[in-house]
Amino acid sequence: MLEHVLGNMLDRHVATGDFIAHAGEPVDYWIGVVHGFVKMSVGNSDGRISTLAGVSAGLWFGEGSLLKHEPRRYDVLALRPSHVALMPRRTFEWLRRTSIPFNHYLQDLLNARLSHFIGTLERERLLDTDARMAHCIASLLDESLCPHAPGLLQIGQAELALLANMSRQRANVALHRLQALQLIRIERLGLRVLDMAGLRLHWPSAKPLGGGAPRQQWRPASSDSSSPARGIAPSS
Repeated sequence: MLEHVLGNMLDRHVATGDFIAHAGEPVDYWIGVVHGFVKMSVGNSDGRISTLAGVSAGLWFGEGSLLKHEPRRYDVLALRPSHVALMPRRTFEWLRRTSIPFNHYLQDLLNARLSHFIGTLERERLLDTDARMAHCIASLLDESLCPHAPGLLQIGQAELALLANMSRQRANVALHRLQALQLIRIERLGLRVLDMAGLRLHWPSAKPLGGGAPRQQWRPASSDSSSPARGIAPSS
């Protein structure tokens, strides 16, 4: 199974600010981030843009549009130099037809995404700035979406401000307040989470964003270090 999947995979390297995919385009691939960081966003004719989610290394996205056979509903932009893996639709559909574990994985993934976006709506409507930033950081390390996420988030203040839908000035204040509470530590390469439970307690729904225990990653039977998809055997 692994050989069949890897034999059909493609990959791309994209520079900071480059689009990986556009809203309205046909969806021909399931996309995984090997290295880098990308954002999903929507915009309108007035030029206003809203960030939906950030996608870090190890995560997959776009399965909803593949399953529904509909055009992509959001833009995907690289926030830093990124390397992405592309699984063609035919390979995605072949896995759905032949692999029960893959189907279980997709069910868990879609449930985790739904819970994540419900949490995002709650954050935007009910929480103060500090709690919104805490939720944003925790969501990037949510074990239900990314079971092996690192403790160090290699992300800049500007990127976090975009994801939390706040100004850089407010993001800076919120980050330093969370650091003063010893929930995070701001470092040269990003920020390190010191107390995940404390971050979650910063908003009312103090539970994993996916609504349950961490998901088991779906993987084919073996692995190959020469593959561009190594390390992101579907984890989101």
